[in-house]
Amino acid sequence: MKQQGAHPEDTEGTPDASSRPDTAEGPDGAHRDVAHIDEVEGDEPLLPARVHRPSDLMRLVGGLLAVVVLLAIAAFAHGTTSGLEQDINKGTGQAPDLLIKIAGLASSIAILLVPVAFAIERLIKRDGLRIADGVLAAVLAHGVTLATDLWVARAAPDSIQDALTQPSPGDIHALTDPVHGYLAPVIAYMTAVGMSRRPRWRAVLWVVLLLDAFSMLVTGYTTPFSIILTVLIGWTVAYGTLYAVGSPNVRPTGRTLMAGLRTVGFRPVTASREEAADAAESGDRGRRYFVTLEDGPPLDVTVVDREQQAQGFFYRAWRNLALRGFATRRSLQSLRQALEQEALLAYAAIAAGANAPKLIATSELGPDAVMLVYEHTGGHTLDSLADEEITDALLRDTWHQVKALQSRRIAHRRLVGDAILVDRSGTVILTDLRGGEIAAGDLLLRMDVSQLLVTLGLRVGAERAVASALSVLGPDAVADCLPMLQPIALSRSTRATLRRLARERAEREREAVLEASRHSRPARAHDADDSHPAVLDKAGKKAVRAEQRAEKRAIDEAIEEAREEDLLSQIRHEVLRIRPQAPVEPARLERVRPRTLISLIAGAIGAYFLLTQLTHIEFGPLISNAEWGWVAAAMLFSALSYVAAAMALLGFVPERVPFLRTVAAQVAGSFVKIVAPAAVGGVALNTRFLQRAGVRPGLAVASVGASQLFGLGCHILMLLAFGYLTGTEKTPSLSPSRTVIGGLLTVAVLVLVVTSVPFLRKFVVTRVRSLFAGVVPRMLDVLQRPQKLITGIGGMLLLTACFVMCLDASVRAFGDESTSVSIASVAVVFLAGNALGSAAPTPGGVGAVEATLTVGLIAVGLPSEVAAPAVLLFRLLTLWLPVLPGWLAFNHLTRKAAL
Repeated sequence: MKQQGAHPEDTEGTPDASSRPDTAEGPDGAHRDVAHIDEVEGDEPLLPARVHRPSDLMRLVGGLLAVVVLLAIAAFAHGTTSGLEQDINKGTGQAPDLLIKIAGLASSIAILLVPVAFAIERLIKRDGLRIADGVLAAVLAHGVTLATDLWVARAAPDSIQDALTQPSPGDIHALTDPVHGYLAPVIAYMTAVGMSRRPRWRAVLWVVLLLDAFSMLVTGYTTPFSIILTVLIGWTVAYGTLYAVGSPNVRPTGRTLMAGLRTVGFRPVTASREEAADAAESGDRGRRYFVTLEDGPPLDVTVVDREQQAQGFFYRAWRNLALRGFATRRSLQSLRQALEQEALLAYAAIAAGANAPKLIATSELGPDAVMLVYEHTGGHTLDSLADEEITDALLRDTWHQVKALQSRRIAHRRLVGDAILVDRSGTVILTDLRGGEIAAGDLLLRMDVSQLLVTLGLRVGAERAVASALSVLGPDAVADCLPMLQPIALSRSTRATLRRLARERAEREREAVLEASRHSRPARAHDADDSHPAVLDKAGKKAVRAEQRAEKRAIDEAIEEAREEDLLSQIRHEVLRIRPQAPVEPARLERVRPRTLISLIAGAIGAYFLLTQLTHIEFGPLISNAEWGWVAAAMLFSALSYVAAAMALLGFVPERVPFLRTVAAQVAGSFVKIVAPAAVGGVALNTRFLQRAGVRPGLAVASVGASQLFGLGCHILMLLAFGYLTGTEKTPSLSPSRTVIGGLLTVAVLVLVVTSVPFLRKFVVTRVRSLFAGVVPRMLDVLQRPQKLITGIGGMLLLTACFVMCLDASVRAFGDESTSVSIASVAVVFLAGNALGSAAPTPGGVGAVEATLTVGLIAVGLPSEVAAPAVLLFRLLTLWLPVLPGWLAFNHLTRKAAL
C-alpha cells in the first residue's frame, strides 16, 4: 500500500492488491504481493521544487570576501594599482586601431546576443525557471552596480576611486564608471542560468568577456580593478540569488531508479523506500530502497544524489575546521568520489573476511545521482533489537567483524546501532561502510573501538561491553583505545544520547538533594522554635550543633548515594581493572575549540571599538601630565581587592581555612582568568582550593555557589542603588531621570517575557533549582554563625568598593577638576562593565570590558581622551600586571598541594 503523499509520477497506474499474482519477500521477512509493472512504495513524499545548496552559499561568501580583498588592495596599495594601470595602458597602446574597433563591435553585439540565444535554447527545452532565475539575478546585479557607483563617487576613499575610475576619453572632466552597468548583470544572468556548466556555452562566454574587457581597457573606458570588481559583483549576486530562491530540485524519482536498474540488467517489479533511523546524521548517506525482481532474490539499493549529499555540509565543515585531520572526513565529495569510495570499502571489507553487504552493481542516474546495488541481507539493526535478544555471543560476533576489518587496516568510522545488522540466523553484518577509510592509522582504528564500546555500552552496560571486547581483541587493544574515549571522538547521534542521559542523571541528583533538604527542614524548624541558641545553656548549644552536623551528614550521604558515573567513566574503570597502567589522558583531537574561536572574535570586536577611541588620543602629553599619586592609589586599591575577595569567600565557609593561603589563592585566580572566562575560572579554582583545604567536595561547591549567589544579589542591588543616585544628580529632587526609569521598565519587561514563555521559564527554573539545591543547606549552616555572614557580605562590599575606587583613581590620574565625574557614576559604569565581562566568553572579559567601560565613562560625561587611558590603566592594574604574581602563586599553591 503506497504512502499518502507519494510522488505523483511514482503512483500512477498502480493496480489494486487483487491483481498481484506473484509474491516477494520484504525487508521485514513478510511476503507481499507484487505485479509485473513499475511500482514504487514510500518514495520521497512531495519533493520540494527548489533546494538551497550549501555550495551556492559558500560561493556567495567567497565572492564577498574577494570583493573585500580587492577594495582593501585598492585602498592600501595605491602605488601598485597605479603601476598596474600604467603597464596595461602602455602594453595595449601598441594594438592596431582596426583590431580594437573589431573587438569592441563584436563584443558589444555578442554580449547581448549570447544571453538571448541561451534563453531561447532553454525555453525550447522547457526550462523557463532557470531563465527566470537569471533575469532576477541580472536585475539585482544592476541595482548593486548602481549602489556601488554611487558609493565610489560620493563616499569611497580617494585611493579606491583612483583604482576604479579614470578620466573619460570623451570628457576629461568626467570619470569612467567604477562598475559596468551592463556587464555585471550579464555575468549574473549567465551564472544563474547555469551556462558555466555547459562547455560550449562556457567557451563562448569567456571569449565574449575577454573581448569586451580588452576593448574597454584599450579605449580607456575602464581600469583593471573595475573589470575584476564587475566580474566579482555579477558572480556574487548570481550565487546569492540562487541560494535565496533555491535551485530547481533534480533529485531522481522512484521511476528513475527502476529505469536505472534495467540499464544494468535487472528486471525490477517494486521498490519500497526504507526510512533512515537517524535522519539528522545519516541524511548524506543516501536513500535506501528494497527492490523485488521478476526473477531472482530481492535487492537493497542506495541512491545518492547531489542534494542529499549536501545535507550536513556545514556541520562537516565545522568538524574539519575544529578537529585534527586524522579525526575528520572530507566535508564535500563529488558523486563519483562517493560512489568509488563506497564500492572500494564494500569490496575491501568482504576481502578482509568481515560480513558486509555484497555490492553487485553501480550506475549513474543522470548527472546528479548515482546508485549502488547490494544483495538483500534482511534482518534487524542493533537499535531495533530487544534487550533480551542481545546475547554475549552476539556481542562477541560484532567484535569479530570489527577485528576482521582492523586486520586489514580498515576503519568503519560509524559503528553505531543502525550500522550493525543482525540477520535471521543471528549473524552480524556491518553496513554503512561509505564513510570508512582503508589503510587507516592507529588512531582511527582506536576510535572505532571506543565508538563500538560506547554503542554496546548504551544497550548492555559498560561491564558486558568491555568484557566482550576483551574476549575478542585482548586487553592491550582495548586499553589503547582509552585516550579516544571522549565525546568529540564519537558520532553525532552518540553524543546526543550521552547528553540526554547526562541531563537525566543530573535531574535525578537534584531531586535527591532537594528531597534530603526537605527532610531536614522540619527538624531545623523544630530546633529553631524550641531550642533557640540564644536561650540555651552551653550543653544545649552543643546538642543543637551536633544535630545540625548529623543533618548535614545525612544530606551529604544523600548526595553521594544519588551521584552516578557517566558511561564513559564506567568503561574506563572496567578497562583499568584489567590494565591499571593503561593511559587514560584524552588524546588531543581538537585543532580549534569553539570557546577559542568565540574568544578571538569577541576580542577582535572589543579591540576594534577600543582602538577607535585611541586613534585620536596623543598619549605622550597625556602620560607626562598624569598624576602619579593617583596611579599609586589605584595600585593600592587593586592590591586590597585580593584581601576583600578572600573575605568574601571565607564568609561562606564554616570550616576553618587559612586566611593568608586564601588570599594567595585569589592572587592565583588572576592568572587563571587569562586562560578561562572569569565566571568559570574563578569558580573552578576556589572550589578546588576549598577541597584541598579539607572541605568536602559537595560542601565546597555549595560554599562557592553561595558566595556567587550573594555576590550576584549584591551586584544587582548596588547597580540599582548607584543607578538611582546617578539619575538624581542632575535633577532638583530625588526623583530619578527618565533614562533610569526606562532602564527599570526594560528590565521589568524582560522579566515578564521570561516568566510568560514556557521554554524560558522552564530553563530559568531548572537552573535556579539546581543552584539552590546545594546552596540552601549551606546557607543555613552559615546563618548559624553571624560573624561568618558579616565577613562574607562585608568582603563583597569591600571588593566592589576597591574596584570602584581603583577605576575612580585611574580617572583622576588623567583628568582634572573640569573633567571629573561623581563616584556614583563611576560605580555604575564599573558594575555594568563587570557584569558584561562575567557574561563574555573571552578570558578575563578581554575586549568586552574595555569597550563597555570606555563607552560608559564617555556616556557619563568624561572626554574620550581621558576615558580611554583611564580604562587602560585600570585594566593594566587589575588584569595584566597581576598575571605574573598570579602565576607564581598558582605554582606555589600547586607545589604545596593546595590546588
